[in-house]
Amino acid sequence: MGQNLRAVAAIPVMFALAGCTVGPDFVRPDPGLPKRWFANGAATALENSRESSAAVLEPVDPAWWQAFRDAALTSLMQRVADANLDVKTATIRLAESRFQRAAVASAQLPGLNGSARYQHQSLDDVSAKGSLIGGLLGSPGSTISSAKPADLFTSGFDASWELDLWGHVRRQVEAADAQVQSFEERRRDALVSSLAETARDYIQLRGTQTLIRIANDNLKIQRDILQLTQTRQLQGLTTSLDVENAAAQVEAIRAQLPSLQQQEAQQINAVSFLLDLPPDALRGELATGKQVVPMPARVPAGIPSDLARRRPDIRAAEAQLHAATADIGVAVAEFYPSIQLNGSVGFDALKVGNLLTARAITTNLGPSISIPIFQGGRLKATLDLRKAQQVEAAIAYHRTVLRAWHEVVDALIDYRAERQRRSRLARQVEHLRQALSLARDRYNNGVTEFDTVLDTARTLLQAEQDHAQSTTNISIDLVQLYKALGGGWELTYPNAPPKPPINAQRTSKAGKPA
Repeated sequence: MGQNLRAVAAIPVMFALAGCTVGPDFVRPDPGLPKRWFANGAATALENSRESSAAVLEPVDPAWWQAFRDAALTSLMQRVADANLDVKTATIRLAESRFQRAAVASAQLPGLNGSARYQHQSLDDVSAKGSLIGGLLGSPGSTISSAKPADLFTSGFDASWELDLWGHVRRQVEAADAQVQSFEERRRDALVSSLAETARDYIQLRGTQTLIRIANDNLKIQRDILQLTQTRQLQGLTTSLDVENAAAQVEAIRAQLPSLQQQEAQQINAVSFLLDLPPDALRGELATGKQVVPMPARVPAGIPSDLARRRPDIRAAEAQLHAATADIGVAVAEFYPSIQLNGSVGFDALKVGNLLTARAITTNLGPSISIPIFQGGRLKATLDLRKAQQVEAAIAYHRTVLRAWHEVVDALIDYRAERQRRSRLARQVEHLRQALSLARDRYNNGVTEFDTVLDTARTLLQAEQDHAQSTTNISIDLVQLYKALGGGWELTYPNAPPKPPINAQRTSKAGKPA
């Protein structure tokens, strides 16, 4: 009884020690992003150009696709989060990480087990002197020959609790929380990528449909030219050479259509796949409204300092660094003694009716301690490994931030350059249309050769196709910019209210208990 009292008296001391946490506390790293997208405020030709004013330092709209003012695109984007398979997979992995966290956190609570046993003991040829059954059956000096077989009924509860004196379990929970956050960010990143891919495939589809329209428009023009040459041939004003050249140009344009229609079908199927739909499921929805997606007048690009909190991959890398830092604390705690409180309450009786009586009760309470004395270098090697993994995670974080910065700047450069190219192509198309009209009039009046008309028509077709492709490229560049900026997840998976740090009230040095 006295030993149990001493064990109970030691419990408050153990609880006092249980507030300590060894290992380094996580400090959020500085991403080191500049105030302007172009390092050191470099004034490039693109920055000083008129087109650069379209990208402004305003907050990025989470629903960035609405800037395209395309109802069909908006409808598709609203379905991505619920339908996309990559997002669904990321959601399952997030749930798995939460289950893992719950399993780790369970070590913070005592364990309780119940047991019951029935045992039939035959006392033949065995001395019962001094045994429990011997004492229950007769005097301490009784022997087996005077005893009868007996039934033994046992039941009870065993409880154990390892005191988290050095924060071993708390660091494990901290690491598990960081892993949950990492998987949350990966789900957001999967959504950002899926949104961007859906928008890109849709814009490419509209671009292809625009090329089909341009080909059909030019086919009509070329057929008019063919009819003009045939009329002039009947009038004896031209030769069959002009007619054959005009007919060849008609067939050249017609030959472009099957390839473009093939691209259209494949691009519709690509969008269907992103929404977990069978091939051709969206043909009825996407085969109409074949207009090039218009460009937004202004593009909010935000400021670089917001990038680290907006891009999910940077946030995931930060969470991985947090987990690696917490793992160091777990490794440090392994160097310290572990203390476990053990207790049990049991009932032993020869009859079921006596099982819950006071005489049948047995109790046991006391702590146990385990001290690592010699582990063959395992503990130090594990600690060195965790420190190296933290350095690796820090490098991965820096690499992720740097890559994000590069992606945004590259997307801005692509967008601005393509805007310049498109404006010049637009002027080229305008001049070529005037040139073709003049060439047809001059040819009809017999002033110029048919080759001039044919060459101008070919050049106009190519210029119109280049202009349409440039318009598509600008919209795709914008999608790439929005993806690089990390926007789009906020509406579906918003940030949860911030949690206080696990060790907000405690600080400690690595390797030393607080």
